[in-house]
Amino acid sequence: MKKTILVAFMALSGFYGIAQGDSGFGIKGGLNYNANGDYFESAGDAARNPDRNVGYHVGVFGKFGASKVYVRPELVYTKTKSDYDEADFDMSKLDVPVLLGINLVGPLHVFAGPSFQYILDTEFDGVTIDDVENDFSVGMNIGAGVNFGKLGIDLRYERGFSDNEASFINTNITNLGPSRIDTRPDQLILSLSLAL
Repeated sequence: MKKTILVAFMALSGFYGIAQGDSGFGIKGGLNYNANGDYFESAGDAARNPDRNVGYHVGVFGKFGASKVYVRPELVYTKTKSDYDEADFDMSKLDVPVLLGINLVGPLHVFAGPSFQYILDTEFDGVTIDDVENDFSVGMNIGAGVNFGKLGIDLRYERGFSDNEASFINTNITNLGPSRIDTRPDQLILSLSLAL
């Protein structure tokens, strides 16, 4: 974990070296909505149980570039929750998205880029979890946002690229073999940011 934090810090520092006019740092936070399968089915479930599959994130970001195109690296602690047949799968991770963005019109901007993830902890209700297959994985962020001075709001979609499973054994049923949960992120992320 120390190596991951060091790499993230070095990446942020490196981007600072190429900073131009529209540069700065800030803090961010918000809500994550994790999907299980089809988003439309998940949305219906969310309407009936609003707190289902909702997590949160907090972190810092840098923004570097000219007035039209920018690079935005972030370091974010994320806590997600997924509901599987009335049991919760919780995951804590560090995310390091490196986003390339374009300012479109006025305060509107769009962005996309890879997200490097390091899984810190996983927990499943009533179930013993073996190790997640890979603690480190890569995903993709794509989204849009608006900025009002130092305040920004964005909505993005995140999806993991590679299969990453956690295996578990149900402690109540001993005659069944291990089961698996796909731990790849598949979520909508709503963020509020403040430039410092």
